[in-house]
Amino acid sequence: MPSLKPGKPGSSPPTTGKTTALLHPRNRHQGQYDFDALIKDTPELAAFVFVNPYGTKTIRFADPNAVKALNCALLKSFYGVAQWDIPANYLCPPIPGRADYVHYLADVLASSNKGVIPRGAAVRVLDIGVGANAIYPLIAHAEYGWQCVGSDIAADALASAGRILHANPGLSTAITLRQQTSPTQIFKGIVGTDDYFDLTLCNPPFHASQDEALNGSQRKWRGLGKAPPKQSAAVLNFGGQQSELWCEGGEAQFIRRMIKESTVISRQVLWFSTLVSKASNLPGILHALRKAKAFDVQTVEMTQGQKKSRFVAWTFLNAIEQEAWRDGRWVG
Repeated sequence: MPSLKPGKPGSSPPTTGKTTALLHPRNRHQGQYDFDALIKDTPELAAFVFVNPYGTKTIRFADPNAVKALNCALLKSFYGVAQWDIPANYLCPPIPGRADYVHYLADVLASSNKGVIPRGAAVRVLDIGVGANAIYPLIAHAEYGWQCVGSDIAADALASAGRILHANPGLSTAITLRQQTSPTQIFKGIVGTDDYFDLTLCNPPFHASQDEALNGSQRKWRGLGKAPPKQSAAVLNFGGQQSELWCEGGEAQFIRRMIKESTVISRQVLWFSTLVSKASNLPGILHALRKAKAFDVQTVEMTQGQKKSRFVAWTFLNAIEQEAWRDGRWVG
């Protein structure tokens, strides 16, 4: 099973106002943030920008309000999303790392299309756990014109994502939302018998319990040289709800369940994928994929700053079946 290990982005925000040069070549967030240009498009960001002791403009990345203001500015300036907001205490994702996952997934699709990235509304993508922020569909549609479906188990998260889509003309037709009503299912109840997706993506909850998530959050605060706040759930991961941060069995069990369910709809999806936050989980995930008899598996390593991550993509379709899929959906 081949493994792709291209450049190295990630999912943890930098503390200097810079994004790593190791981002995917198509990632729009290379180098240092141009705060002057961002503030020109989004004046509200100015309240959070300051000059650090090195003479560099930056924001305090431990401040969720500052990160949210930066996200609003990036989404508006680079992706044409003029209106974006999330409720308090929901996960506020760093844009550069999220964009890298999308760009590398585009390369995975290209591997089934003679090296050419398929673009436009003919490509359908399913985001498992779209969350309140809808970041992945927003970036995927802006960059490649893909049609997206976002699923989530939390009704309030879907309501927030829906408000974002309806506040920006055209997005509610390009991106649709579906609620997963069963806490024990991932694809069942979301992927209908007549549904076909070229790609699925997922940023799974990686903690096994609230206590584990809280301990992880406290380590992040200590890593910044600060005492963790006294609140617990409100400061997890600098924001985040239960369904975003933890589930029974944590990341490893969630992904094993995803792999098992993917065998049921193996002819309805070209490429499945999921982020894998913990490297120690990777051998077990690859073993589960071998057991499931995936035809091809690609592992893409990613790094941004000191944060290392990766995603795994798999398909059950052989080369001839992938060619037929391409000809039937993207050609003509």
